[in-house]
Order: sequence, then C-alpha cells, then structure tokens
Amino acid sequence: MPAPDRDPTVPAGSTVTGPGADGPDDRRLSLLMHAAFFLLLGASLARFLMRHPGETRAPWIIALSAVLAALYLLGPVLGSRPTPRRLTWLGVLVAVWMVLVVLAPSFAWCAVPLFYTGLRILPPRAALALVALLTVFVVAAQLRLATGFDPNLVLAPPAVAAVATAVFVHMQRQAVRQRELIDDLLRTRRELAATERREGTLAERQRLSMEIHDTLAQGLSSQQMLLQAADRSWSSDPATARRHVLTATGIAERNLAEARRFVHDLAPADLAEGGGLEAALRTLADRETAQARGRLTVRCHVEGAPAAALPDRVQSALLRIAQGALANVTEHSGASVAALTLTHLDDRVVLDIADDGRGFGSAESVPDGVRGHGLPAMRARVRQLGGTLTVESAPGEGTVLSAAVPLPHTTAHSVPEDRA
Repeated sequence: MPAPDRDPTVPAGSTVTGPGADGPDDRRLSLLMHAAFFLLLGASLARFLMRHPGETRAPWIIALSAVLAALYLLGPVLGSRPTPRRLTWLGVLVAVWMVLVVLAPSFAWCAVPLFYTGLRILPPRAALALVALLTVFVVAAQLRLATGFDPNLVLAPPAVAAVATAVFVHMQRQAVRQRELIDDLLRTRRELAATERREGTLAERQRLSMEIHDTLAQGLSSQQMLLQAADRSWSSDPATARRHVLTATGIAERNLAEARRFVHDLAPADLAEGGGLEAALRTLADRETAQARGRLTVRCHVEGAPAAALPDRVQSALLRIAQGALANVTEHSGASVAALTLTHLDDRVVLDIADDGRGFGSAESVPDGVRGHGLPAMRARVRQLGGTLTVESAPGEGTVLSAAVPLPHTTAHSVPEDRA
C-alpha cells in the first residue's frame, strides 16, 4: 500500500495539526505533556494546601482543579483539528486555568502543557497570541508570589515560552518537510518503476519482433519461394519439385518448433517449470508466504483430480488470477491467512481464493491492484474462457473470490493446444 499523503489543506512549511500529523514522535510528546500537566497540577494543589491549610477558598481551589483536570481529559476525545467544538473546549480550559491562577498563583506553571496544546490546535498567529497571554499570566502570578521585585521573574517566563515555542514550531516544520520528502521519494519510485516497466515492455517487444523476423518470417519466406519453385517445376521436373516440397516441410517443422518455444517463453514461469497448475499454485503459495515474512500465511489445497490435463490457456488464466488475487490480499486486506483451493469437477474447474482480512461492502469497491492484476483483468480472463468470477465479502469478515471455468467434454480426447 502507498504512504499517506500530506493533508492538502495545510500549506507547505506551516505547523501541521490534526490526526494526520500524529506520528510516533508526536504521540510520545503528547503523552509526555499530558503527564507533565497532571504532575504540575497535582504539585500546585499540594503546595497550596500545604501553604494555606484551612482557608475558605480551599474548596474552590480543589473544585476548580478537578474541573481543570476533567476538561483536560476531555481534550483527546475531541481530536486535534481546530473544529469549533475543539476551539470552544480550549477556550474554556484556558479560562478555568486563568481563574485558578488568580485565586492561587502557584498554578501558573501548568501553562507549559497549555502552550503545547495551543500550538498543536491553533493556527500559527492565534497560537502565538495564546502563548503570549499565558506568559503574561505566569509573570503576574510569579510577581504575586515574590516578596519583592525580581527581574528573573519578569524575564525568565517569556524566555522559556519563546524557546519552547521555537523548538515546537521547528519540530513541526521539520516533520512536514520530512513527510514531503518521503512523498516525493515514493512518487519518484513509482514513476521510475513505471518507466522501467515501459522500457522493459518495449525491449521485450523489440526482442520478439527480431526473433520472429529472424525465425518465423524468414522461414515462411523460404517456404513460399520453395513452394513457388516446386509449382513451376512440378510438370517438367517432378523430382526437383518433390525435393523443394520436402525442404519446405523441414522448414515448417523448424518454424513450428520456434513457435512452440515462443509460446513456452510467454507462458507463466511457474507453469513453464513443469508440474502443471497444482504445482504452480503450491509454489505461488510458498513464495507469497516467504515474501510476507510472517505477516501472511498462504495455504494451497487441491480437491479431486482432473480427468485429463487442463488446457494450457486455462492453467495460465487461473494462475494469473491467483497471482492477482494474492497481490490484492497482500496490499489491501490486512489478512493473516489466505487459502488457494483448486477443485476439479466433471464439467469445470474452480479456483477459490479466500482470506480473513477486513473485507469490503460490495464487489465494486474492491481496490484494483497496482500491478495490473485488478478485478477487471480477472473477469476478462475468465470471460475469455466462458467462465464466471464471483466475489463474496463483508466488512470485517474477509473475502472469497471464486473463478469457475467450464471444461469441454472433448478435453480428455484432445491434444494440448500448443501441440495442435
């Protein structure tokens, strides 16, 4: 599956907000800030109760601390995008904190996690304004706690806020640039792969054209000249005419051997190795299991036995369908187990590909694979053989793809197609 793209609504280089911006580092930083908030809140409440035992405002301080904690816990439930509900929550959270700071200045340092929350949710200018407002309250609270004027209490909080904001914004912009570089790299790799496929296709076409020109075309041309010569000398020199015909027959046999070699080379490699469709499917299952490295196990089952060897085009089509279906299973389903079941019946052969993945709602919603083995290609292959392709799936219940190909009654008495 390709990597998720950057949110198109976010300008490049700006602070990214929302779930789309939450990578592993973001989540770890969020957990750290949440822990810091509750640690600072608890420490501030303990300090107040120790310094001011029995005061009449103590119940209010305790109640506001509980409200502030409850509001903060509600934040992750609302998400991290700047929706109206989320902005309202942030405004109420900051307002409760401000009231708490007015009543008990020791709660001022809870502002540091609030810096982070505002920077993640708000646009850059609004976030900076919020940071400035929170910093002003922190400075005022520290001056209230001090016995006299201290320049550090005026300068230190703004300096800490500026450094924290700069570091956070820099990290977010670096994350945006990194995601853009990854997207560019993936896009470049896809384009390079497409270019290589096109070049490979052109090279293969050129190779086949040269092969055909140097073998089949030359042979047919020689046969034509020999047969024309035999026709001219048929009456006057029958022996010479017969030699021309025998020579043309030999060339035809060599051309037939070359044509069979072409068909053999263009057939699926697993079938070309011998053993038939059953062996090719088992090889495919083993290869897909090995390539998945524990993420997917593919099993192969064969039921019944064919009355005669399946036609080459049927074997090739069913193997290609199995390859395309397993490619979709690997890329889109998230399955852990898949099964290939080949069933030989009297009048048809059936290939089932089942997986325990996430499934989907309708056959039309199946995502086509990016390797050319999509559902339309599978339907076309089966349709060319007069068969049917069915897909059964439901969300969360996996998928079963079934390809049924009818077999003619004369199959048992016919010779393989590439020998005709």
